Amino acid sequence: MYRVTFLFIVGLLTGALAGCNSAFVNDDTGIRKEQEVDRLAALNTKLGIGYLREGRTDLAYKRLGKALEIQPNYAGALTAMALLLDSLGKSNEASAHYRRAVAAAPSDSGALNNYGSFLCRHGDTEQAIAHFERAASNPLYNAPEAALTNAGLCLARNGDKAQAEAFFRRALTKDPKMAPALISMSELSLSNGRELAGRGYLQRYLEVAKHTSQSLWLGVQIEHELGDKNAASSYAMLLRANYPDAPETKLLLESDIQ
Repeated sequence: MYRVTFLFIVGLLTGALAGCNSAFVNDDTGIRKEQEVDRLAALNTKLGIGYLREGRTDLAYKRLGKALEIQPNYAGALTAMALLLDSLGKSNEASAHYRRAVAAAPSDSGALNNYGSFLCRHGDTEQAIAHFERAASNPLYNAPEAALTNAGLCLARNGDKAQAEAFFRRALTKDPKMAPALISMSELSLSNGRELAGRGYLQRYLEVAKHTSQSLWLGVQIEHELGDKNAASSYAMLLRANYPDAPETKLLLESDIQ
């Protein structure tokens, strides 16, 4: 059972904020004014993203709107606004903002990754994968494993296990400790009848992340298939105790594994 949670990138400001301290070194008034506009747009976007992370959507909307009023083609603000609009169920407006962000900054891997996630969730798998690939291929992108993992999640969601596995392996080549890719490989291995491999990936996952209801249920199933009743029971006990209302606990209770 895949719990598809895409990896969104909201730290879009490093490039925009870098170098702002040098904005007033040049004596050219036009350059100083332009850089001050960029600085204010970046500042409002940073504040908007902070509010977005806190769930304060009204304040996030106000700050991001201000950023776009100052700098209409600022990719960071456009992408953050798209995330906000999507969270509010305004998918058409979100899509328009994503398209503007990618058009304004074609090499912005964060924007490409987030737009790819949006496209996949709305059923356009082909275009989603194309955007993930563009994001991951940027040599300046500091998180290509996120885009590659998202591509794998998108394909797994649509039942293409072979291609999904290929992307997860690519993600793990970039970062062997990429937790979402590790647990996804564990799930794929189990579904393909490779329980020992599934156990190995789950163990690697637990070296870098804490248990969730997803990982515990996965552990139950793997150990049950491998015939280790004690390990399966331990996972089941932790699942029932720590996540009594989780969907995975319901699946456990409905199964013949106890």
